[in-house]
Amino acid sequence: MIALTSLLHVLPLLLATAHGQLSGRVGPLTTVAEKNATRTCNVLDYGAVADNATDVGQPIIDAFADCGRGGVIYIPPGDYLQTTWVHLTNGSAFAIQLDGIIYRGASPSSQSYMFEFSSSSDFELFSSTSRGAIQGSGYLYHQSGNFVGPRLLHISGGSDWSVHDLALVDSPMFHFVIQGATNGEVYNMAIRGGDHGGLDGIDVSGTNIWIHDVMVTNKDECVTVKTGSKNILVESIYCNSSGGCAMGSLGAGTNVSDVTYRNIYTWSSNQLFMIKSNGGSGTVSNILFENFMGHGNAYSLDFDTAWSSMSTIEGDGIAYSNITFRNWKGTEIDGEDRPLIKVKCPALTPCTDLAIEEFALWNEEGHYALHVCEHSYGSGYCLSNASVPVTGTAGGYTTTQYINTPPAGYSATTMAEDLATAFGTSASIPIPTIPTSFYPGLTPYSPLAGAYAFALSSAYPSSSAHPSSSALPSYRRNATASTRPSTPAQSSTPAHQTPTSSSVGLPSSEPPSACYFATSSPHVTAVPAASSSTSTASVSSVHDSHTEQRVPHGLGGQHLRFHQHHGGRHPYH
Repeated sequence: MIALTSLLHVLPLLLATAHGQLSGRVGPLTTVAEKNATRTCNVLDYGAVADNATDVGQPIIDAFADCGRGGVIYIPPGDYLQTTWVHLTNGSAFAIQLDGIIYRGASPSSQSYMFEFSSSSDFELFSSTSRGAIQGSGYLYHQSGNFVGPRLLHISGGSDWSVHDLALVDSPMFHFVIQGATNGEVYNMAIRGGDHGGLDGIDVSGTNIWIHDVMVTNKDECVTVKTGSKNILVESIYCNSSGGCAMGSLGAGTNVSDVTYRNIYTWSSNQLFMIKSNGGSGTVSNILFENFMGHGNAYSLDFDTAWSSMSTIEGDGIAYSNITFRNWKGTEIDGEDRPLIKVKCPALTPCTDLAIEEFALWNEEGHYALHVCEHSYGSGYCLSNASVPVTGTAGGYTTTQYINTPPAGYSATTMAEDLATAFGTSASIPIPTIPTSFYPGLTPYSPLAGAYAFALSSAYPSSSAHPSSSALPSYRRNATASTRPSTPAQSSTPAHQTPTSSSVGLPSSEPPSACYFATSSPHVTAVPAASSSTSTASVSSVHDSHTEQRVPHGLGGQHLRFHQHHGGRHPYH
């Protein structure tokens, strides 16, 4: 038995690099159950009140001081107001379990973050019920034409982390920025913003990051890779009346490689995918865009290295190479005016080793469609298979193809949650329910949280009546996720209250070690015993070690499985 268990632990490590573009395991090193066994810090014991009037920011910071080096910071169901921005740094082996809804209660003019994690390891932010949310009430900025303000969530640096089973709603500016992080995972999320530029869904840079099963509504970036990215896997993404997924904007010193986008469904958005730059330098290589499906989008394959919406950057252009677009289908609006395929590469730095395969998109107006390629070399459609000119010399090739016959197989299914209209910028945006599918015919890689969670809130509804850990069940029962309740009324806190900017940093140290080849759990350094004011009751453990498998239903692409070990996840074929 020991030998078999050890083999099961070793096998995912051996197979991880075979999947997609990931280079190894992603996610926390320890499970929520292991963190909870160390310590639990309930924010109600630190002064938080679920009344949508009392600041929850400082209680979270105070709880992190006790649980940020091992433990779970628990935010029970209820409505909370945040007037103190939370910046947590140098934490390890901790989790924030957000089962309530946090409302922005201050309106700074700065581009600060309501929640920021920096230089931390082995951590996660999640809801055990899939009903936790951060409501930014951005419309209070936007209704007066102001689109510069605070952002919701930032992960800066750090390693071995995850964010999942949450909703981020109506940010005054960007919703979720990942910057320079490693070994991360984002999944089972709904992001819903206003119908305006500058309200990005997810912007990511870093190494070895898996983003999957996410729905985004806005009118700017859906899930976008920025420069400084390597080994990024983005799949099962639902751009539901959004800006669409993209790469960029890219400028001087660009460095992007080994990125896969797979199973991307885009409805009524700016584009199916856009690569955007204007001049600049650096490289983009080893990229795969596979299984894209869309309807009613303004652009489809929009590869534009002379993008007029950004200022021209000094340089002969970024060197794009080894990029494949495979199995795209659906429709575009006004396809007679905007090419279904636009690959516009720099004249002095032509794109090389490109491939367009199985591309079946059509103009919704039905007359003809355009394919446009410039200085782009490779195979398929309007790409040139001629010899590539010497880099740095003017010349190259351009072509415009008029397509008069619809391609076979362009018809594509739709999703039940496709929005009939976008959300505006002058009224509150309701908190969405996280969907049960993010791409036609596929279920999430991980079930939405709540399938294994017990109702902690019913075990002790207030901080005045906390049972001991022995009073809580020692098992996890199944709980059916209910419909998300209506959004509570906006707090009466003045909209222009200046927030308290506060942060807490624990002394820098190495994260707890994890022995992946042993049958026992990783060691977590103990913290001092909890004080009498700190709850020690167990919170719900959502992701213990287990193996799951998802089988796509009749769609192209490769099937994927993953093995989850001690909270870390190892995707593999």
